[in-house]
Amino acid sequence: MTAFINTYGFLITSMVLAAMLALSLYLPLMAGQLSLAGPGFYALGGYIAAVMSTKYFPPSAGGFPIWQLLVEIALAALASGVLAVVVGVPALRLRGIYLALATIAFVEILRVLSLNLEITGGAVGIFGIPQPFRTQVGYLQIAGPMLLLSMFFVYRLERIRVGRAFIAIREDELAADAMGISPTRYKVLAFTMGAVLAGMVGAISAHFLNTWNARQGTFDASISYLAFVLIGGSRTFVGPVVGGLVLTALPELLRALAGLGGLPAWLVQFLRDGRLIIFGLLIALGTVFFPQGLITPDMLSRWRRNGP
Repeated sequence: MTAFINTYGFLITSMVLAAMLALSLYLPLMAGQLSLAGPGFYALGGYIAAVMSTKYFPPSAGGFPIWQLLVEIALAALASGVLAVVVGVPALRLRGIYLALATIAFVEILRVLSLNLEITGGAVGIFGIPQPFRTQVGYLQIAGPMLLLSMFFVYRLERIRVGRAFIAIREDELAADAMGISPTRYKVLAFTMGAVLAGMVGAISAHFLNTWNARQGTFDASISYLAFVLIGGSRTFVGPVVGGLVLTALPELLRALAGLGGLPAWLVQFLRDGRLIIFGLLIALGTVFFPQGLITPDMLSRWRRNGP
């Protein structure tokens, strides 16, 4: 077991971080917003942690203390939340594909700024970010509880008045407005919640990856996070978590399959070199055969009635 964790520690932690990023995209989707701004806030949180830990909180002889990491996570959450309110109030008057385009533009603006600012290291980025844990799997001490708390938060959110207002806006915004629910206020709130979570994940990821640059917040990342939600399921918080875990592990599972004995040489070569092609095909097939995602509310209801 120890050997397995040491071998796949990076992958396991990456899966947990991806699940939280998927949840950060699910929160605005709860209010019917197709927002692709998550990678922008993720990158912002990572830059805050990278700058603070290399320029203002340099590691001491005893290593980088965890309390400093928690301070950076709090700062990343605060900065992401404030920026989300500033961006969200005007942008969330848009709907559908127009909102998606506006959030893509926001991500690109942040990426270009990070490429041209001295404090972010320009195109090179920031290297040598100190490590609060000795091993990569050690980050699960922070990421694991954060994922569980995030899931519990969204679970409770879906069952209280605020979450039901989000869902009402998603189902029919005009009807929700007629019932006295303020669409703008609740959409900004959902957008801000997602931004705060993405910023917190970014702060952890900067230390986890040991380096941070403009490639962390790109349009490609937006599509990947959206795939986590759409393939996993966009109607219950369990879906994005499953999507983030499975789709992050899938390329590595395909790589492991190539190592099995008895396979033809051409198949082994294809699994090694073409695993990203297979990954893309599975995503395309998943959207065709599972249009509501792998996990749906009906499936969870049947599971509760009949048991595992």
